[in-house]
Amino acid sequence: MADNADEMSEEERAMMAEWEAMASEAVGPADKPGADPFDTDDFDAEMDSEVGTRILNQEEIDSLLGFDDHIGQEQASGVMALINSALVNYERLPMLDIVFDRLVRLMSTSLRNLTSDNVEVSMDQVSTVRFGDYMNSIPLPAMLSVFKAEEWDNNGMIVIDSALIYSVVDVLLGGRKGTQAIRIEGRPYTTIETKLIERMVQVCLSDLSSAFDPLSPVSFTLDRMETNPRFATITQGGNACVLARLRIDMGDRGGRIEILIPYATLEPIRELLLQMFMGEKFGRDSIWETHLTKELFSTDVELQAILGERTISLRDVLEWKKGSTVMFNTKPSDLVEIRCGTFPIFKAYAGQKQGQLASRIEKYIPPTTKGED
Repeated sequence: MADNADEMSEEERAMMAEWEAMASEAVGPADKPGADPFDTDDFDAEMDSEVGTRILNQEEIDSLLGFDDHIGQEQASGVMALINSALVNYERLPMLDIVFDRLVRLMSTSLRNLTSDNVEVSMDQVSTVRFGDYMNSIPLPAMLSVFKAEEWDNNGMIVIDSALIYSVVDVLLGGRKGTQAIRIEGRPYTTIETKLIERMVQVCLSDLSSAFDPLSPVSFTLDRMETNPRFATITQGGNACVLARLRIDMGDRGGRIEILIPYATLEPIRELLLQMFMGEKFGRDSIWETHLTKELFSTDVELQAILGERTISLRDVLEWKKGSTVMFNTKPSDLVEIRCGTFPIFKAYAGQKQGQLASRIEKYIPPTTKGED
């Protein structure tokens, strides 16, 4: 019995040791015997080794927030996509693509005549931006040309970057071909440079007016030239604008020109810009209209000649008997009213022709006459 008691005590001691080991693994370091309850370094080290926390790098953070996308050049992502979700997509105005395609062709010819050089104009992208975001992204120095749409009574803006400014100045003043335009930093644009760029802007505005002419005639006039974006504010910072980026190449020289038009400026011709192609008629089918017109001309219409009308009380009507006579004030020389249903159409004289009752139409009754009476 003593041996069995010793054996049971050994098994119990082994089992108790196993339970203590399992309990020590389940509790934190502060719960372990003899451990400092305020020392959590060991516990944090164990948790880091088990969980394996991963820190995002700067590229991943920018991608998450959407700050790595250039404004208007790429599709927004992350948080910026949510912020810009309220913007109107320019693709809902498909006619703008046709207008800017015409602008590219017109500017290619006009700038060749202006510079007497081989000029190639290409469209980079048409996108939608917020006005405030775009103004903050303009690389300075640059020239900002504010123009006004006379018929639409609103403004737009043309931005010319420094590379194109120095290239145009170099070409117009007789610079050598095949050499890069020299960019001088740290000084404002001179009067000669401003006037030369203003001349080019006038050509671009004339071509932009011609591009919109088939859709809606409009005159774009230059309002002012600015070099500070704060002085070129034409709308509120949160308003949506259409941004067209064009690339102008003159041999080895060239630069970018950007046309910014707020949606408020395009609002008067919004219905026209919604067309899928030039001359589209919304809700109309010319073939069906022609067929309907032919069928209407061959339709029989029942007309009524109202010789006279008189208001009689119901008591008098109940007293009518066979042979009763109702007197009207209509004379043979008076005009009678010709009606189609309940709508008066003509005034006519009543008479006879070839033994049949006939009416000779004298005048037409406009549809609004009855409503005015």
